[in-house]
This record gives sequence, C-alpha cells and structure tokens, in this order.
Amino acid sequence: MSIVGAIMVPHPPIILPEVGGGEEKKIAATVNAYDEAARFVASLKPETVILTSPHSVMYSDYFHVSPGKGAKGDMGGFRAPQVKFDVTYDSEFTDRLARKAVHDDFPAGVLGEKDAHLDHGTMVPLYFINKYYTDYKLVRIGLSGLTLPDHYRFGKLIQHVCNELDRRVVFVGSGDLSHKLLAEGPYGYVPEGPQYDEKIMDVMGRAAFDELLDFDNNFCERAAECGHRSFCIMAGALDGCGVTADKLSHEGTFGVGYGICTYKVESPDDKSAGSGRDFLSIWEEQRKKVLDEKRAKEDPYVKLARRTIEEYINEGKKIDVPDDIPDEMKNSKAGVFVSIHKEGMLRGCIGTISSVYENIGREIIENAISASTRDPRFDPIRPHELGALEINVDVLSDAEDIDSKDELDVKRYGVIVTKGYKRGLLLPNLDGVDTIDEQVSIALRKAGLSEHEKGYRLQRFEVVRHE
Repeated sequence: MSIVGAIMVPHPPIILPEVGGGEEKKIAATVNAYDEAARFVASLKPETVILTSPHSVMYSDYFHVSPGKGAKGDMGGFRAPQVKFDVTYDSEFTDRLARKAVHDDFPAGVLGEKDAHLDHGTMVPLYFINKYYTDYKLVRIGLSGLTLPDHYRFGKLIQHVCNELDRRVVFVGSGDLSHKLLAEGPYGYVPEGPQYDEKIMDVMGRAAFDELLDFDNNFCERAAECGHRSFCIMAGALDGCGVTADKLSHEGTFGVGYGICTYKVESPDDKSAGSGRDFLSIWEEQRKKVLDEKRAKEDPYVKLARRTIEEYINEGKKIDVPDDIPDEMKNSKAGVFVSIHKEGMLRGCIGTISSVYENIGREIIENAISASTRDPRFDPIRPHELGALEINVDVLSDAEDIDSKDELDVKRYGVIVTKGYKRGLLLPNLDGVDTIDEQVSIALRKAGLSEHEKGYRLQRFEVVRHE
C-alpha cells in the first residue's frame, strides 16, 4: 500500500472544549466536520500519519522534518495544560525521506531542530484523530519560504518514499485559511480574505490541485492565509492518484477561515488512465509555454542580463559588453537594478542607486551577476533553475530631494531614505506595495531604521522598467 487518503483541516485551539470553554459551540459545523474527518482517518487504519504544520520548524529555504523517536506537547500555551500529547515518530520513514532528499539534491531533512515540542498546528488535528484511532506513527513536517511548486515537489518526494516503504499512509494537511475575514475579527478585514477562502474551498473541494500552484503570492499574503503551502505538499503527495474529494465544511465565525475536506485514494496511480492528474507536469508544461513566449519578447536590456546570468552560472565566465547592443546602453550611464523571479517568488535582486561603471551595459552585467549569485537572502542560482527564471531590468533616473511623502507616488516613483551612513531604497510599482506609507516603511526597514524614525533624508526617482 501507499497513501490511502488525506484530510485538509484547520488548527484553531479554540475548537478544543478544554480551550474554548463553550466558544467552540459557535463553530459547531467545523467541530462536526472535524469528527467526521477523524473517523475517515480511522476507517483507513494507517500505519503512518504524515502531518504538515505551518507552526512546526520553518526555514526560508529548507523543509524541516522532525527527527528522533518521538515528541511531546501540551496546550499549556492556551490555558489547557491538561491536554497532553505523546507521539511516536516513524523514524524509518523520516530517515528514508532525509536520504531521498539528499540523493535528489532537494532542500529537506532533519537538520535545524529548534524546539522538539509539538506545535498546536500538529496537536489540534491529533486531538481529533486520537479520539478514534491511535495505532499509528507520526511524521511531522514544517513548511518553508520556497515556492508553491517546490512544496508540491516535496509532496511528490514524500509519495516516492511511501511507495518504497509500502506503508498505509494518511496525509494530514494542517492549516487555517484567511485570517482577515471580518472587521471585528482579531486580524481585521481585507477584500482578499473572503476571496481567498471562496477560491481555496472551490479548488480543494474539486481536488483541482494544479490550481493551487496558480495562486498569486501577493494575493495569499494580503489574505493572510496560513495553510496554502501545507495543502500544496499534501497535493504533491497525492499527485497522479485518483481521489474522491468530499468538502465537509467551511466557517469564518471568528474572522479566520476553517475549511475541512477529505480525500479517499481510489487508485494509487491514475496516470495510465489518462485522467490528467499528473498535475505538476501539466503545470510545468503550461508554465514553460508562458515563459518561452515572454522570453521571445524580451528587449535588449533583459536579453543582456539573461545572457550574463546563463554564461556566468553555466561556465563561470563574465561576458564583455557586446557590440550589438543599442547605443544608449553603450553611451549612457545610470543606476540599474536586476530583479530575478522564479515561479512567482523573488530569487535575487541587486542594483546600484547611481552609475558605478562606464555604461549601462556594464552596469547590467555586474548587477546581473550579483543578483544571481551574491544576494545574501538567497543561495546562488543553480544551472537547473535557469529555464524557470523571469528577469526585469530597471534603469534609474537621478534621485531628487523631496520635502515630504506627499511628493511620492508608489506607482511612478521609487524612494530612497538616508540617515547618516544608513540608506534604504525601494523600487516603484511593486506588487503588494499599495500605499506611500508602506513604501517608505519598507525603505526605512531596509536602511536598518525604525518605521517611526525622524530626521531622515527623503529622495525620489523614476525608473524605466525592461521586461
């Protein structure tokens, strides 16, 4: 056997009577659906439960799998220390998964355990499952800051290990939905909140897992969702499987979305049946077509940045400024930023506020190399990533002093804040930056200054963006 089923569940501590003290009755539909999902798990009699939690150990560029023989936890942080958990880990599965990740050069493993105690994203689902079934071992997995397709790829890697070990496995994707459904809720309201919940429940209710990968990251962030990456790993673990989906409930009573679905695996590998459930391959093929079309339309600025990156990553060579670039790239000087995205997420961005080199062409070459290999936020780009990269080149005008934020426009002007030796810059027209206050606040943080800092110098500049 392999993965025999999965459930998508939330993890609000208030749903436990010992924590809610009666408040859980306000989400009775969620409670009832949770019990139904837990009975579904029990009916499958899994040997191993794999659970992904947004509140386990999380790194920006690595998936953490909890090591050791087991772990304990309690709900003491939610005023219910009497609710205790003591789980046994499937250490054989964990070890095999870590070895597979090393073999595939995939950023996952058992390194970096900061706190071995169980998190509430793990304990709440186990509370319900344990009411009906306890004869299992657990594999606990955290999320990462990597792309949504990377989370799906990790799920496929997990599926491979399930098949190798021939375990009866149930996958639990733990995660709340939007945290911004109600103005009176603890996190407030944004329109993207209910939009996200409606969309994710539709996608998960149809088991249309390829559509999970098309959610815009800025949309997800504005909605303040919690579980999307957890659901992506679960979807990857079910890749190619014929499943029957059952959407049990959705509530947002407290301003946070709680959604519950179950997935029964009817056929472990449905690819041969032509059902089209090899979702990652389908998504990658569609994505490649989009990128190929976009690449064919790149202007000389982006073409130079791309050629620079590809030759430097593949061969370790820095190219010379070509003779066949437009005259303005050879005869003009300006500050330049090179931004690199992969699968909807930033992969590197380095630039110069004003010109450093003899012309724009050289400025692009130097900053393209830095953006792809020296951005301290990211590992250097590797050869296998080159085909998935989207590249922008921004050419900056000279900065001009301004007296107040009233002279800014987030779509038209970038901003520079300076105080002493500290300086922060933010480009204009960035996704997710919608107000002047947000723009200046981010620039201040980039400068290492407080958002409430006084007495800083304010400048603005315009850019010509090349895509």
